Amino acid sequence: MSGRTNDNVTVSIVSHGHGAMVSDLLGDLSGCPEISKIVITHNIPEPPVRLSARLEPEVVIIENIQPKGFAANHNAGFRHCATPFYAVVNPDIRFKGNPVATLLGSMHDGRAALCAPAVVNPSGVLEDSARKFPTPFGIVSKAFGLSDGRYHFSLDSKDLDVDWVAGMFMLFHAEDYTHVRGFDERFFLYYEDVDICARLRSAGQAIRVCPSAIVTHDARRASRTSLKHLRWHLGSMARYFTKRLLSY
Repeated sequence: MSGRTNDNVTVSIVSHGHGAMVSDLLGDLSGCPEISKIVITHNIPEPPVRLSARLEPEVVIIENIQPKGFAANHNAGFRHCATPFYAVVNPDIRFKGNPVATLLGSMHDGRAALCAPAVVNPSGVLEDSARKFPTPFGIVSKAFGLSDGRYHFSLDSKDLDVDWVAGMFMLFHAEDYTHVRGFDERFFLYYEDVDICARLRSAGQAIRVCPSAIVTHDARRASRTSLKHLRWHLGSMARYFTKRLLSY
């Protein structure tokens, strides 16, 4: 690929019928010379994604026979990763410039196993994509509107190390992803991002947010409107707290 650097990145995208969004995201990814491979997983049957002639990275398509969870899909995507870095990106993410280059620059001090950009909604308002680890008290506080556990920063803030970052965009050192054995596939949806950050932190690695790298996210918040997603959310929350309790 013309202009490719030594910081080659494999990107994993999972589509649930998000073909148009994936096509838009691929257009953004084509502007990032650090990306050498893109793994697209169709979690449900859908038409082939449109691949632009300008898209130079290798593209791997995975067609699932039956739907898998977030963790299982991205772990399967990682099996195609032979690059030093591995990025998990939601299909409803859009780029502002080249956040990948900025994130890689932030990771070069060697301390961060995982780096994430600042995430804004389509109106440009910062989302709460970086938070402190959840606790039962914190969840009660959030329910009563007292505190939601987010880290407060602005787009002109310096890089900051945090407890965990949301899974819509996560850039890993591939060797650290391997060291913690990737996502825990017992989480079907929700809290797998919290869990992998907790395990990386327990291994002595940093989780970093780089506010100068910015992406836009069209959040759906399905757990607030769908009983099925709410059940998944509550079940994953219970699994996370049980797992952390048993680890002590």
